[in-house]
Amino acid sequence: MMRTEWGAALVSSVLANVNRSKNTPPFRVADFAPHIAAAERVAANEPISLEEAMSTWK
Repeated sequence: MMRTEWGAALVSSVLANVNRSKNTPPFRVADFAPHIAAAERVAANEPISLEEAMSTWK
């Protein structure tokens, strides 16, 4: 995961949370950066499937 992706996702999540309604669940940084969920899984030593890995190659 690139540092710029994390920064952009962080700013996006903050803006989305500031402007969300009370009934909407809060957004996470991972909602705005597709590679973060995969990186968290690798950090937890959980393997990803071949299909998940191939989807990031595009």
